[in-house]
Amino acid sequence: MRIFSWIAFLILIGVAIFAIQNSSAAPVMIKFLAWRFETSLVFTILGSIVLGCILTLFLWMSRAIRHSFKKRGERGQDNHEPTRVSTTVDRHG
Repeated sequence: MRIFSWIAFLILIGVAIFAIQNSSAAPVMIKFLAWRFETSLVFTILGSIVLGCILTLFLWMSRAIRHSFKKRGERGQDNHEPTRVSTTVDRHG
C-alpha cells in the first residue's frame, strides 16, 4: 500500500507541474455529439485524467466487491461441509 501512495503522489506532482507549465496554452474546441464548447487545454487534459481516475476507481471497486462476495461464499461453504470423525481404535494402549 505504501508504494501505491508514492506512485499516486508522484503522478499528482507530475499533473500539477503539467498544469502550471501549460496554463497559458490556447483554448481548444471540444465537440461531442450535440455538445460544443471551448475550454483551456489544461482543463481538457486534467478533466480526462480525473475521469480516468474515477472510471478506474469504479472498475476496481466492482472487482473488489465481487472478490469479497466470492470469499464470503467460500467461507460459508466451509461451514456447511459435514465433519468427518475418525473412528480408529488404538489397539496398542
